[in-house]
Amino acid sequence: MAFLVQHGKSRGTVAAAARERKPRHGAKAAVTRSPGKPELGRRHLAGRLLLAACLVAPVLCICAARLLSPLPSRVSSGNGVYLAEENLVSSEDAEGAGALNSFYQGIVDGHGPPGPISPVPARFGADLVRISPELDTQVKNSNDENRTVLSNESGIEGKTISSGKSGSPPETSSMDFQQSVTDIEVSKPMSKIYCDDKSKDEGFPYARPIICQMSGDVRVSPGSSSVSIIMPMQQGVEGRRVRPYARRDDSLLPLVTEVDIRASASENDAPKCSVSHDVPAVIFSIGGYTGNFFHDMSDVLIPLYLTSFRFKGRVKFFITNYKQWWIQKYKPMLRRLSHYNIIDFDSNKDVHCFEQVMVGLFRDRDLILQPHPTRNPKGYSMLDFTRFLRHSYGLKRARPLVLGEEPSKKPKMLVISRRGTRKILNLRQVVAISRALGFDVTISEARGNLKRFAAMVNSCDVLLAVHGAGLTNQIFLPAQAVVIQIVPWGKMDWMATNFYGEPARGMNLRYLEYHISEQESSLAQRYPRDHMVFKDPMAIHGQGWNVLADIFMTQDVKLNLRRFRPTLLQALDLLQL
Repeated sequence: MAFLVQHGKSRGTVAAAARERKPRHGAKAAVTRSPGKPELGRRHLAGRLLLAACLVAPVLCICAARLLSPLPSRVSSGNGVYLAEENLVSSEDAEGAGALNSFYQGIVDGHGPPGPISPVPARFGADLVRISPELDTQVKNSNDENRTVLSNESGIEGKTISSGKSGSPPETSSMDFQQSVTDIEVSKPMSKIYCDDKSKDEGFPYARPIICQMSGDVRVSPGSSSVSIIMPMQQGVEGRRVRPYARRDDSLLPLVTEVDIRASASENDAPKCSVSHDVPAVIFSIGGYTGNFFHDMSDVLIPLYLTSFRFKGRVKFFITNYKQWWIQKYKPMLRRLSHYNIIDFDSNKDVHCFEQVMVGLFRDRDLILQPHPTRNPKGYSMLDFTRFLRHSYGLKRARPLVLGEEPSKKPKMLVISRRGTRKILNLRQVVAISRALGFDVTISEARGNLKRFAAMVNSCDVLLAVHGAGLTNQIFLPAQAVVIQIVPWGKMDWMATNFYGEPARGMNLRYLEYHISEQESSLAQRYPRDHMVFKDPMAIHGQGWNVLADIFMTQDVKLNLRRFRPTLLQALDLLQL
C-alpha cells in the first residue's frame, strides 16, 4: 500500500513538472492551464489510497505490538514458589516414619516436595497473586460473578472468590481483579497431634518419657507455659500436661517445669501470634538431674541429638528450667544442632507460631542409640554421636596408638580421680605399677573447661575410672581405645555393664571390667562380714535406689595390685591388635 501511494505521488509530480515549462527567452510567461478530467481522476485515487493507509497503519502497529509483547511469567517449581521479583520461597522438608507421619507430612500424589509447603512469610511483602503457582491465572465469567482459581501445582490450595463486580471482563477492570486476588486466603494445613506415651519397651529398664508432636497451626506461649494447636471441627481432643525431660522418674516432679498442651477450636480461642517462624521448634528441659555429666549426656544431649540432628540446624530450641551456665558449657554442641539463638521458655513473653513443634525429647537407653522405626528412623548410632562430638569440639584423634608402630612412644593412660565417694585409696601405687608396665599415666579430675578436658581424653589410649559419671568421658576417646571400669562391691554388675560397658562397645571401644573383692572395699571397715551387705547384696538392691546409693555408692576402693595387674596387661594386649 505504501508502494502504491508513493507510486501515485511520483506520477503526479512528473506530470506537473512536464506541464510547468519555462517561457522562452524574451517571451511572456504562458498562462497555466486547468487540469483535465484524466488528471483529476488520478489525483482523487492517490488521495483515497493515502487516506486508507493512514487509517490502517495504526491498527497494524497495535496488532504487531500485541503479538511481539512478552507473555506473562509463569511460576511452576516443584521445590518452592517463585515471586515476581525472582525470589524463591523454599518449602521445608521434614523426615520421619511410622506414627510420625502426623508430624512429617509429605505430599502424597508425588507432584510436590516431600514435606509440607510452608506459607510464605510475611516479610516477603508480596500480595497473594504474586505467590500463586501461575501468574497468568485464568479469570472466568459467570452470570453474576467473576471467579479466580489458584492452581495447586505447588501445594497451595486454591480458593474461589468473588471479584465484587459481576460481568466485568478482566482486561477492562484490572483494579477489580487485583482487589479480588488480595482477598484470597490460602488455607492452612490440617493440624495434628501425636503423643508417644508408651511407658515401657522390651529391654528398656524404666518408663520412657512422654513426647508430643504437633503439626499445623501451633502457637508456643512461654508466658503461660503452654502450647496451643488450632484444631477446628475436631472432637474429643483434650489437653495434657507434659514434663519435657528425657527421663521418667517420680523424683523429677518438682525439678522439671510442666508444659500445658491445649487444643483450640478456632484462632479466636488461641493466643495471637507475635512472632512467626519457618522452621520447626523443640521444647525441652534442662532441669532434672542435669549438672551431673552422665545425666547431661544421657538425659539431654544425646536425646537432643536424636531428636533434632535430622533438621541440620534448621530448628529452634525452647528451654525450660533455663540455666545460662549449662548453655555456656555445652555451647559447641548446641550451636551445631541449632543455628538459631536459644529461647528461654521461662522468661520469654512472645507468642511464637510454628507449623511443627515437639514437646519433649526422644531417648534410648543410657548412652545408647539403636535403630527404631519411630524414635530413631534415621538409624543414628553412638558412633555417629561421637563423630558429632569430635566435630563440635575440634577433636582430631580418630584412633589410638598401636603398640609397635612407634617403638619410642608409650600408650597414654588417663586415670580419672574423684574427690567424694568411690575414690581409689592407693592411687599412687596404681599409677606406679601402670608406669612400670609401660603406660604414660596422667591423673585428672573431670572438672573445669569441658573442651580442654575433652581434648585430654581424646589424646589418650586407655581410660581408667571407678564406676561413676567420670566414665561418661569415654565418649571423647578415639575408636578402638580401651576403657577399664573398676566395679565397686555390691552386685553392681548390671549397672556397670548397662551404664558404661554396653555404651563403650556401641562406641567401638574395647572394654574391660575389674570387680573388686570384699577386702578391697571400704565397706569392710563399716560392716561386719556377716552383714547382708556382704552376704546378700541383692537384698540391699531390693530396698530401693536411696538405700543402695547410701551404701554401695558411698564406698571407696583400695586395689589389690597383684590382682589388678592382669587387667593392665590385658589392656596392653588390646592395643597391639
